[in-house]
Formats: sequence, structure tokens, C-alpha cells
Amino acid sequence: MHIGKSYKLRDFILWTRRKLYALVVLGTIPVILYHVLGLKWLAVPWTVVSLLGTATAFIVGFKNTQTYGRTWDGHAVWTGISNASKTWGIVCRDCFEDTVLTKRLIYRHFAWLTALRYQMREERIWEVTERAHNAEYLRYYTIPERLHDFKSEMLKFIPEEELERISGARDKPGQLIAMQSRDIRTIFASQAIVPAQFIELQRMLGGFINLQGQCESLKDTPYPRQYAIISTIFVRMFVLLLPFGMLQEFDKLNDHMAGFMSGQMTWLVVPFSVIISWMYTSLVQVGESTENPFEGSANDVPISQICRAIEIDLRGMLGETDLPPEIIPQHDILV
Repeated sequence: MHIGKSYKLRDFILWTRRKLYALVVLGTIPVILYHVLGLKWLAVPWTVVSLLGTATAFIVGFKNTQTYGRTWDGHAVWTGISNASKTWGIVCRDCFEDTVLTKRLIYRHFAWLTALRYQMREERIWEVTERAHNAEYLRYYTIPERLHDFKSEMLKFIPEEELERISGARDKPGQLIAMQSRDIRTIFASQAIVPAQFIELQRMLGGFINLQGQCESLKDTPYPRQYAIISTIFVRMFVLLLPFGMLQEFDKLNDHMAGFMSGQMTWLVVPFSVIISWMYTSLVQVGESTENPFEGSANDVPISQICRAIEIDLRGMLGETDLPPEIIPQHDILV
């Protein structure tokens, strides 16, 4: 997640430069064919292009609204995880007089957070982090889940036998919640807690399962492919036809132009078509970078930072002083 004042225009142009190169070529070829080679029949009526541009704007705007909604949903889910985790720490601390038991339940919750964030960072075929323009941007920041292996991170919070027990499971976070439930049931059977406390703890575990399910739904359900492809097709059609639609409009200006630009006004199709097309292609690229809120892009929900903040807060509740450092932004990017 970018937390600076704004992306710099230089960085944004660098991020989109590959499309700019293609747009310059697409804008130059029609001018050469029309102005230099005299193929006047290639001009497309401006009305056709403007109608296509209007339809494309609606489609692209709809897509970007929906993709932003996915990222906002991701923020809402992880805000819920943060709040529920702090409540879990308070309840565990105050319900159990056994400090070893309290620490085991809270540290296993850290393991659940770790397993969940690693699961969220797994690659999906529809994600775009590895595309050239995004992969290149990774030099500005690092993704913790790609720097540290899963096993070493988990062993900070749970013993090796518990890790081995879940190592073959498809749903590792869910198995850790099941372990928490089993321990709570054993504690209740020993009459160390009253029924009301047992019910509340089980309710909270159910809440974690629900929050995990919401994360998995966002992770494993891509933005509908039919809307994604129609947006891409419309934009490509528009940027291809736009310079052909501008040829006659700029050619008409030659009748009123004197000086060194006399008879050369058609060449202005190149910069103006590039600028307009770049607006559309950039909107598509921004939408793509917002579709998947957990993949590790610069615009994602900062789940690593959220998990570290939860760990610091809950370990502070336990009275620990040797706390891990907060995750700080790298070039204004928080992951």
C-alpha cells in the first residue's frame, strides 16, 4: 500500500512506459499512411471513434470501481482480523490464570496469522505481480513472505510437532483454529472456565474462521473474467482506431494554418492520440493492479504490517519487552 502523498509522475510514466512505446507506434503509422503515402481512405469518421470512446469509458470506469471495491473489502477484512485478535488477547489474558496456557493460545494465534498471510501471498494464474511493469517495481520494496521461509516463521510461535501436524493439510490456518478449539474444550472439561467463557471463546474462534473465509474468497475468486476481457478488448479497439479518427479533424486545420506548420498539422495526431490513449490504458493498468488485494503489489492491503502490529500489541499484553520491530515503509510502500 502506497502511504506517501502521491505517486510521482516520473514513476507513473516509468511504470506505464511500455504501453507508451506501443501507443507512439500506433499513432505514427496512420499519419504516415495518410499524410505521406496519401491513403486518404483510411480516415475513420470521428463520430464512430467518439461513440466507441464513450462506451469504453463506461466499461473501464465500471471495472475500476469494482476492483477498488475488492481492495476496500480486503482492508475491511483485515481491520476485522486486527480488532478480533486484540480482543482474543485480552480475553485469553483475563480468563486464564495459567500464564503458560495464555501464552500458548496467543502464540498459536500468531501462527494462525502467519499461516494466513503466507496463504494470501501464494501465486494465482490471474494475478499480475509478475508482469514486467509490476515485477520491475519490486526493486523499490520487498515482500517479507518471499524473504523468509514458512517453516522458520512458524517455529517462532508453535513447537515443531504442531507444525508437523499441519504440514500436510490443505487448510493450515483452519487446522490451527481447530487446535485452539481442542485446547479450549480441554480447559472447559477441567472446569477451569465457566460455560459463558467457553461459549465466548468458541464464538471468537468461529469469528476467525469467518474472517479467514472472507480472505480466501477474495484471494481465490478473481475479478470476473468476462468483464476483464471486454474491458481489454474495448480499450484496444479504441486506441487502435483513435488516430484514424483524428486524421481528418487535424487535416482540416491545414486550411487555416500558415508558417512552418502549414500542411503539417496532421502530425499533431501522434502526440494527441498518445495522450488520450495513454489515459485509457493507464486506467486499465491501475485497475489490474487493484484487482487482487493480497498478491504483494505496491497497492495491496499491507497484511504483513498488520500481522506485525498485532504481534507487538498482544505480546505487550503478555508483559513482554523484547518485541519485534515494526515494519516500516520502503519508498512509501507498506506491505
